[in-house]
Amino acid sequence: MASLLRQAVPLVRSQARALSTSRVVRKDLVQDMYLRELKAYKPPVKAQDAHVGQVKNFSAPAAPQAPALPADLASELAAYDASEPVIEAAPKVAETSAEGAPGGAQEFLAHLEADIPEEEHHH
Repeated sequence: MASLLRQAVPLVRSQARALSTSRVVRKDLVQDMYLRELKAYKPPVKAQDAHVGQVKNFSAPAAPQAPALPADLASELAAYDASEPVIEAAPKVAETSAEGAPGGAQEFLAHLEADIPEEEHHH
């Protein structure tokens, strides 16, 4: 049993060493340059009055006035109730349909139900 353990110890050490060793990390030069440039970037300073001429100054609109009721509202409502409505004569509906042909709904339905004549094709 001891000989078996002596043979297993180097094997376990080599496996442990294989697990603990790390690969050599390769650096990404493009990424490093990009990050360095990002860290070094300073945005241009804008002047305090850069917005002048670009933005209109805000001024609150005037408060709206409440509508004023007439002083003699009761008399105006009474005059309105007493007045007779004006009824205008309704224009007469033309007897023809929109297509210009006389007829009613029955004639139109009969036209829709009629068989469509087939044309003979001569070759």
